[in-house]
Amino acid sequence: MATPKQIARRARIEAAAYAVLKEFGYKSASLLAIAQRASVSNETLYNWYGNKQGLFRSLIEANAREAKALLEDALQAESDPLDTLAALGPILLALVTGDKAIVLNRAAAGDVGDTGSLGPAIAQFGRDTIAPLVCDLLEAASRSGRIACDDPARAADIYLRVLIGDLQVRRVIGAMDELPPAEIERRASEAMALFLQLHAPAAGGRSLPSPHERPSR
Repeated sequence: MATPKQIARRARIEAAAYAVLKEFGYKSASLLAIAQRASVSNETLYNWYGNKQGLFRSLIEANAREAKALLEDALQAESDPLDTLAALGPILLALVTGDKAIVLNRAAAGDVGDTGSLGPAIAQFGRDTIAPLVCDLLEAASRSGRIACDDPARAADIYLRVLIGDLQVRRVIGAMDELPPAEIERRASEAMALFLQLHAPAAGGRSLPSPHERPSR
């Protein structure tokens, strides 16, 4: 188990890594620069992480744990699945468009021609972890007749696309700044309303047929 001193040192290293990545970019972010920024030895970084990719993968995993904890807290705080999804939206949008996620996605893009390992790690600890949580919510909402949904996994994919759209990409390429809280709330609320329009139950509480089940005209 890590000692308090080791935990504090790891926190300094992670903060330094984010700062160096943001300032210099992935290609120029060396372990030596990060070690100097964190006031630790270069040997410590190599012993703990192995190489630069190992350090950044550790950042991805730590950020994913933080995100998952926030999302699970939102899931436990609400009982109605749609109320929970509405509470989840702003948290999720803030996470995927926040500075940490953007810095890590830029690093993954820079690593494509190097090791190509960071992109799959982001997918594994990001969307591949979050989508099943959303799917569970939509399955519960479908069972209670709150939405029309015969494929919760597909509905979860639609919800995430409506919520996030190209916002993360635009942040990664520097086309827009971090969203203020009021804008995050507005976009999340709009995404929820649009999603519910797509999956509204028919009159009397019966679910609408899915598009592929509807007769052609």
